Amino acid sequence: MKVEAIKRFKEVSGLYIEKISGQDRLAFAMSDTADMYDLIEYAERGGYQGSVIKFYDFETGNVYTPFEKKRDVIYSKPAYDDGGYYFLQADYGLKGVTLYKYFPEKELEEVAKFSLDEVDLYNLQVVGQKVHVISQNSEVFKCYYPEKMSFALNANETVELITDDRVILEAWIEEGWDDENDCATDEYKFYDKVIVKDFEGNTISEEGGSIYQAADGTYWMA
Repeated sequence: MKVEAIKRFKEVSGLYIEKISGQDRLAFAMSDTADMYDLIEYAERGGYQGSVIKFYDFETGNVYTPFEKKRDVIYSKPAYDDGGYYFLQADYGLKGVTLYKYFPEKELEEVAKFSLDEVDLYNLQVVGQKVHVISQNSEVFKCYYPEKMSFALNANETVELITDDRVILEAWIEEGWDDENDCATDEYKFYDKVIVKDFEGNTISEEGGSIYQAADGTYWMA
């Protein structure tokens, strides 16, 4: 029985949909929970079944699937910028990664291509403020597009966005933890710090705060 108070997309398949930051029209869903890095492990076990990325339109109720499911192909989470939705498609069979710009029923453009030898699949993703393709782990940040750069990261740091000449990071900070008794003290604090670096990794500034992108595309610090 339909629940009349709940709107329905034109395709209902039980996938978990997520908001795409910087806009309020589309959400997205992945057909499974595998990550790009998992392609390497799957290859050692005979290959990956493949997945799809779907876009859900809150204005029309339509659901869009830019590519059909293909073996050994997986997708990154999308990012919105300059009127388009950008996402990565990794194809282990073709040993390559492609950056696409997409808008349902209007545009599907190949923006850049990389061989698997050029990129690290671990946390490979698209970030704003201008579209950048990056990877990061607990030790190093790398940018592959539109310019190349890399520098060391601390284990508590995460790159959130890149401007024309700055890299903006968040670092989680924990204070007042009693290691001996493995518990929080009365002075316990857990918060984020925003760190601004140049493209060589030199720190320009840092202050307490957390980055959030609003639906109009602007970034806020809380």
